[in-house]
Amino acid sequence: MKVIKKLTSSMSLNVIGAMILMLFIFGVVVSAIGYYSFTDSYKREYAETTYHMADTATTLVNGDHIDDYLRGGEMEEYERISKYLNSYCHKIHASLLYVIKVDQADYGSFTSIFNLCDNEVDNTDYTPWELGFQRETTNDEYRVIYHAIYEEGSLYETIYRFDGLNGQHPHITTLVPVHNSDGDVVAILCMQRPMRVVTQARRGFLARIAILTLLVSVIGSVFATVFIRRQVIHPVRKAAKEASRFSEEKTKGEPLGELSKYQDILKLAVSIDAMETDMVEYMNNLTTITADKERFVAELNFARDIQANSIPNDFPAFPDRKEFDIYASMDPAKEVGGDFYNFFLVDDDHLALVIGDVSGKGIPAALFMMVTNILVTMRTRMGGTPAEVLEFVNNELCEHNEAEMFCTLWMGILEISTGKVIEVNAGHENPVIYRKGIGYEERKTKHNIALATMPGIKYKNHEFELGVGDKIFVYTDGVPEATDANDHMYTMERLVDRLNGIKDYKMKETLERVHQSVNTFVGSAPQFDDLTMLGLEYLGK
Repeated sequence: MKVIKKLTSSMSLNVIGAMILMLFIFGVVVSAIGYYSFTDSYKREYAETTYHMADTATTLVNGDHIDDYLRGGEMEEYERISKYLNSYCHKIHASLLYVIKVDQADYGSFTSIFNLCDNEVDNTDYTPWELGFQRETTNDEYRVIYHAIYEEGSLYETIYRFDGLNGQHPHITTLVPVHNSDGDVVAILCMQRPMRVVTQARRGFLARIAILTLLVSVIGSVFATVFIRRQVIHPVRKAAKEASRFSEEKTKGEPLGELSKYQDILKLAVSIDAMETDMVEYMNNLTTITADKERFVAELNFARDIQANSIPNDFPAFPDRKEFDIYASMDPAKEVGGDFYNFFLVDDDHLALVIGDVSGKGIPAALFMMVTNILVTMRTRMGGTPAEVLEFVNNELCEHNEAEMFCTLWMGILEISTGKVIEVNAGHENPVIYRKGIGYEERKTKHNIALATMPGIKYKNHEFELGVGDKIFVYTDGVPEATDANDHMYTMERLVDRLNGIKDYKMKETLERVHQSVNTFVGSAPQFDDLTMLGLEYLGK
């Protein structure tokens, strides 16, 4: 049990396993789409070929003498045409070729004119109908087809039979009109051909696709395993091991250096190296109670620097991207806090937006915040919807949460080319959306449970679209719940009113004005909670 628990709690196995599962699902979806697309294309081509064969056969039939044949006239010509049709039926490997005259009163019955069959083509046991043989129409499907040919001018109709064949093999039946010299439809020529070619081709195609998909999945899994281990798992594990060693030994180790090409992990390594250097240097000078106090202050400063470096704080963040304007700010109530925000390009057309609030204050909340931020960033870059990302992060946080902390979080992924946003809300404040020409309004959706409260939770995505000039404003509860000296809250209504008063400002100035408004409202009262805000304006292409 300990081995199983250790395996299931391994970040490496969980991440790589999720990657392999996604590749497998992708392969199954691609195979299914290819299979049905191939079948549809092959069926259309087969139907077109059968139509041309059947249409050619109608040139052998004299439409002016259909009624004469039924009355026993023109029998010499009838026998000659029957031989031609019989020879043609064998040469093109059709299992049935027959001409019928349909009762146009209700299309409920028909009379056989010509009827040829080749039972060797598809191992059938058809018995040819005699001239004048009458029969009721098989079903309503045929009535509709007869009506379309006789009265709607249809060039041809096709019926596929794959199921309910009573022992027969899959086949196609194509029906084309027979005209007299005046251009009137006087009969219908029907041709039946076996579909062995289609079914065999489908099986071959599916086998090739399955083999290719399996091969690509295996190669992709190997590549993903090597890449993720090298660029993510090993660097994070090394950083965690060094942090654990330092916490026990209090001595400076070998510099971590550039562990990974990802900025989030790189910043963590740089921060740990800087923390070790500063902490060791400071501890060497500890001699008095004053020094103890200064050490505590220094630790908070180090933690504040680490926290500040773990989120993007250089603006403009994406100077080469003109499709959007983004700005964010974080003002902890203490030296460090549990609020955080993040934004990053998942790929060239998708921008991730994240804002969260960890329970509690101080260093424990800051550490929990950094772990949550790294997990969200790492899992988002692997692909998937916000709901899938939070499901993974929630399970990882629940694995080792002895302090029973939790985190509310809102996440959205913006498709830059279209303005579509997929969002998920894990117990966080509602975003405020600005519609150009209208104003800001709180967007209310059904919330999911906060992260780290319970493993195995399924999160639900919601979607909305941003037009050119529309904006997103997200925040932590420190904004609407900011309290003045009389214990009055700033409130959500005041926030929306303030935003609508500055709705034409760019996002940087918008956040600064909101922060100023909150400070003015609070006045001399101490700051109770962290103030964190993130805003984006969609500018389009």
